Amino acid sequence: MSIDPFKRKREDDIWKYFREIDEMFDRIFKSIEEEGDEGPFFYGFSWTLDEDGKPVVREFGNISPSPRGIKRSETIKPYYDVISDPKGNKITVIVELPGAEKDKINIEASENSVHVEAEGMNRKYEAEIPLDIDVNPDSAKASFVNGILQVNFEPKSPIGGKGKRIQIE
Repeated sequence: MSIDPFKRKREDDIWKYFREIDEMFDRIFKSIEEEGDEGPFFYGFSWTLDEDGKPVVREFGNISPSPRGIKRSETIKPYYDVISDPKGNKITVIVELPGAEKDKINIEASENSVHVEAEGMNRKYEAEIPLDIDVNPDSAKASFVNGILQVNFEPKSPIGGKGKRIQIE
């Protein structure tokens, strides 16, 4: 089964879509009961729109749905968000790491991605976070308060800038 949000043409189709999601969760819970796994289990998704208005779905947690039930991982994929601030000319990456210890967080950044690994309270987190705007990794400033990691970057070029004016000869 594949859920494709672009297929919906009629209003009735939305209910079919929600039934498919409900069936997916039924399979997940049945798989958990059959395998006798003990939790905790984390699963969620965020649904946003990209610049073109197309949906972007990101999953987070330590389980992922599959046609045969669930796949469980010892590593939790944390929830994150990337915010572009044209007024402040900065890119902010926010990652939820509840229970992580500040001294056990490792952050590595390139111009177009951020890799985060963290540990704490018998939990391991790992995420590869793509950046839509190239950043200067040397400009990174990070803080960690109450389980929330925030990393600020300067973009390589101004966000939403008009660019350089070119004279015609």
